Amino acid sequence: MSGVVTGDAVVLGLQPARLPSRALAVLVDLAVVWAAYLLVMIGLAVATASLDEAAVTAVSIAAFLLVLVGAPIAVETLSHGRSLGKMACGLRVVRDDGGPIRFRHALVRGAMGVVEILMTLGVVACVASLVSERGRRLGDVFAGTLVVRERMPAARVRPVPPPPPWLVGRFAGLDLSAVPEGLWLEVRQYLTRARELDPAVGRQLAERLAGELVARTGTPPPAGVPAEAYLAGVVAERQARDARRAFAEAGSGHGAGRGAGPGVVAGAETGGGFGGGGAFGVPAAAVPPVAVAPASVPPAAPSGAPPVAPPASAPPAIGSSREDGPPATGFAPPA
Repeated sequence: MSGVVTGDAVVLGLQPARLPSRALAVLVDLAVVWAAYLLVMIGLAVATASLDEAAVTAVSIAAFLLVLVGAPIAVETLSHGRSLGKMACGLRVVRDDGGPIRFRHALVRGAMGVVEILMTLGVVACVASLVSERGRRLGDVFAGTLVVRERMPAARVRPVPPPPPWLVGRFAGLDLSAVPEGLWLEVRQYLTRARELDPAVGRQLAERLAGELVARTGTPPPAGVPAEAYLAGVVAERQARDARRAFAEAGSGHGAGRGAGPGVVAGAETGGGFGGGGAFGVPAAAVPPVAVAPASVPPAAPSGAPPVAPPASAPPAIGSSREDGPPATGFAPPA
C-alpha cells in the first residue's frame, strides 16, 4: 500500500499497479488504437488517391498524431484516467494527491508515451517501472501521476475458532487493558490460519504470542494449557467483553431515549380509593374539583314557637369516609 497524502493532509492507502498489470493494460490499449489507426489509414488512402505525395504524407502524419497520440489523451481526460485497457484490468491514473487527472496530466503522459512506448517498444517504460518504488514510468514522474489498482480482491473473513469448553470463563478476571490492537490482530490471524501452518512453525508462533500476552497481562496461563488453547480462550474472553459492552451501551441508549410519558398513577399512590384524588389511573391534579353547594340555613323560628328539629343529615357522598366506621366503598347504599 502507498501512503498518498491529499491536500487536506489525509493519508490514502492506495495500492500502486505493478508492471504485469500495467503492461497488460497497455497491450489492450495499443491493440484498440492500432486497429482504429489501420481503419483510418485505409479510409484516407481511398480518399486521398487523387492527391499528390506531399498531401498524402501530411494527412498521414496528422492521422498518426490524432489517432495514436490525441485519442489516448482525450480518452484519459474524459474518463478521468481510465482507458479501455485500464478499465479492463481495474486500474486508474490519479494524481500524486489521489485526485482525478486533468488534461495537462494526460497530455504529458501521452507525449512521454510516444518516446517510452511507441519509439522504444516499451523498453524504457518497463525499466522505469521496475526501478520506481511505486511502479511509475517517466510519463508519470513528469506528469505527477500514479497508476493505482481500483478493484481489490475481496478478503475472506474467517471466524476465530472457539476455545475448548473447559476453558470457557477461565479468564474472566484477566486484565486485558494493556494489550495493544496490533497484538490482538496477530493472535486472531494466527488462530484463523493455524491449521494451514506447519505444526512446528505454528507451535513456535503460538508460544511467542502467548508469551507476549502474558507479558502484557501479567498473569501466566494455567498449568498444562497449550499455547494455542490459551490464545483461543483469551480471544474469546475479549470478544465476550466487547459484546457485553456493546449490549450495555445499546440498552442504556434505548432507555435514555425513551420519554417519560403520562404514566398510570395508582389509587394507593394518590391517596387511595376514588375519593383520595386519582380515579382509574388519572392523577388527582387532572380531576377538576367538584363544586359543592353551601348548606342551606333554616329560617329562624318565630318567638314562642317550638324549636324546629334540624333536618336529617344526608347520606355520605360518594368517596367520603366515616370516622367511626369502615372506609367508604365508593358506592351509595340503596334508598
